[in-house]
Amino acid sequence: MNKGFGNIMKQAQMMQQKMQRLQQELEGREVEATSGGGMVTAKVNGKQQLLGLKIEPAAVDAEDIEMLEDLILAAVNEALKKSQEMVQEEMGKITGGLNIPGLF
Repeated sequence: MNKGFGNIMKQAQMMQQKMQRLQQELEGREVEATSGGGMVTAKVNGKQQLLGLKIEPAAVDAEDIEMLEDLILAAVNEALKKSQEMVQEEMGKITGGLNIPGLF
């Protein structure tokens, strides 16, 4: 019985090492999302950090700031969603599809 526990601990340590490597890799991976037909583009990494925001000059209208704000929110939220999906997909490869709370 003690040998079985040792194997479980060894597997857990290996999974932890794989997750640490994945976290480092995901920090370097980027996803983009656009809104307004490409008027606003947001770039996010695998750690859900906003890396860049591009706004086409045609999207800037002093008379309609609310539209620009909405386009920015839409692009950033979609980029964050894509980043989260990327992380979940990669984590699923390590955990075999198990949803382990608190990993990311």
